[in-house]
Amino acid sequence: MGFYRTGWAAGEMPEETSSFVGRRAELLKTGGALEEARLVTLTGVGGVGKTRLALRAAAESRAAFPDGVWLVELSPLPPGQRDSELIALTVMEALRLADRTTRPATEVVCEWLAGRHLLLVLDCCEHLIPACAHLAGKLLTAAPGLRILATSRQFLGIRSEHVVTVPPLPAPGPDRPPAGAGQGEDAVALFTDRAAHAAPGLAGDLAARAVVADICARLEGIPLAVELAAARLPELTLTQLRAHLKARFEVLAADPDAYGDGEPRHQALRTTIGWSHELCAPLERLLWARLSVFAGGFDQEAAQAVCAGGPLAAADVPRLLDSLVGKSLLQRRAYVTGLVRYTMLDTVREFGAQWLAGLGEERATARRHRDHYLGLARRADAAWIGPGQVAWYARAVAEHANFRTALDFCLTEDEGQAALELGGALWFFWFACGYAREGRRYLDQALARWTDPGPTRTKAVWACGMAALVQGDTDTATRLGREFRADAEAAGAPAMLTAAAHLDGAALLQCGQLAEAAAVMDAAPPYTRDHGSDYAGARLVLWAIRAYVCMALGECEDAVAMADALRAECDRRGERWARAYADYNQALAERGLGQTEEASGHAQAALKNKALLHDSLGTALAVDLLASLSADSGHGQRAARLLGAAQQIWDTLGRPQAGLPELTAARTACERQAREALGDAAYEAAFREGLQTSIDEGLAYALHQP
Repeated sequence: MGFYRTGWAAGEMPEETSSFVGRRAELLKTGGALEEARLVTLTGVGGVGKTRLALRAAAESRAAFPDGVWLVELSPLPPGQRDSELIALTVMEALRLADRTTRPATEVVCEWLAGRHLLLVLDCCEHLIPACAHLAGKLLTAAPGLRILATSRQFLGIRSEHVVTVPPLPAPGPDRPPAGAGQGEDAVALFTDRAAHAAPGLAGDLAARAVVADICARLEGIPLAVELAAARLPELTLTQLRAHLKARFEVLAADPDAYGDGEPRHQALRTTIGWSHELCAPLERLLWARLSVFAGGFDQEAAQAVCAGGPLAAADVPRLLDSLVGKSLLQRRAYVTGLVRYTMLDTVREFGAQWLAGLGEERATARRHRDHYLGLARRADAAWIGPGQVAWYARAVAEHANFRTALDFCLTEDEGQAALELGGALWFFWFACGYAREGRRYLDQALARWTDPGPTRTKAVWACGMAALVQGDTDTATRLGREFRADAEAAGAPAMLTAAAHLDGAALLQCGQLAEAAAVMDAAPPYTRDHGSDYAGARLVLWAIRAYVCMALGECEDAVAMADALRAECDRRGERWARAYADYNQALAERGLGQTEEASGHAQAALKNKALLHDSLGTALAVDLLASLSADSGHGQRAARLLGAAQQIWDTLGRPQAGLPELTAARTACERQAREALGDAAYEAAFREGLQTSIDEGLAYALHQP
């Protein structure tokens, strides 16, 4: 699977970037617990390897879950959140549910899970215990086939929870024999594996392994501590490494409050991280602290923009990032999209955040973070209708957690203008990229709190109206459309009046008022090529909607002409999202004119671009249309299989056929044609085949010309 999100595919475990060492007993215990209990929580101190164990256990259990194993990463969410709806929204996104309704996220997830047999991995629950516990209880009640594997520093505390404590890796104790005599092999093996590049002969050197065994014993076998220590070998010898650690732990023994009180092994990990911190150069420490403001990862550009200042020059950041990666304090990953991103383990980030607070730089760094992502949103808004659209899609999705963090900062710090501007600039993310529900969440709050008129608020009103349209909330879209139109008429800006016509016309279309929708859109100002407009995308979207209305009214030749003109303009700009709707509308119109072969070509062209941009609605529409064209051509089995493939996507959207009666009628007619051609049994078999294949395989089948 790889259809709906960038990075590693939604619904799949990420590939391990380093070898998995030991844990056979814990894997067996976790696998057995998943067979017996519906909620299994892996608990243990930070850095003990809960996430890694959960991912490996989930991967090994995959065969038991026909509907897949799905990872939900909760660490990017703000701590202390008690609203289980935010957790449910994160689960929705992980399950790639692009639901286009206003129903609560918990209801959407419960309904989708109800008939499925799958495993959810809820990773890093400790900062969201009440909300996670509430949601887990709801999901398990609604979905009998669901299993949940959670990781947390403390258990969730709900009925029927099976808790598996994750211990450190076995390490030799002070009165145990050294590694090689059957004790402490896992911790030593991990150290040896991670140090292989810096010390390639370590595995066969018995004297060196005795030193390693001593190091692992001091580190209590905690995997993160072991990996951080091993990462120091390029600059320290084994003997020096042991001496440094001995000194640090003597400080801990003399002053147990040096790094806080609590579970001794947690103190040991914090001491190891503190020791790693002390071994960093001053600029590395400063960068580490400032990087703690990022959520869900970051790229080099963001690190330079947010973290540079004072003694830390932007030009030094790339070198320092490489150094922190080499010390295992950061992880670097390159994606197939060309993105290169960095992530920081939660325990390491927490230490950096505490150091940042000690420096008194928390708010200033958070504000620079907000400023950077506001600037990034402005750039994406300006470039969305252009040749970089696919790359901007990938980048916006990758930065989702940071956009959320920036918006939360605006709302928390009572910075209304910034909240409205950021929410408005991200209109394309809410409207075209599948995040309308989250856009409404932020824009509704911002618009309710900051009511002073002005261009920034006006743009946010439009963006919120666009998100409401996606959800089929025509009442809200109409209300916001009236407010936006008043501002547009006062400004007299043609681009704004066009945007108002789109809001009004699309709302009328969703209400089934086709003639009224056509009249409103036809009253928009004549088209001009205004690249710099804040509302450049509105003209293309209006054009696409107007072509659809032409087709729905039976004006097929006009629809073809309008789609041709829209496609030409999109090609001139290098734009793909609206161009795909031009192809779709042209295919609809050509089908109405009896031009089946031409219609199939345009429908497949629409599907290619919609799949490229992960547009669930556009993809489902195109596959439905290809099914109808197959039925028209007498290919009943292909039509049935395509209907099944499309149904998978419609199930994630919440509103079949976008709630448009003419599309519902077309799908019903297609099913009737296919059943008549095949007979009920053969139809059901072909439909089931499309429904049960992976989405990517279904799309490949749809793009294959029979």
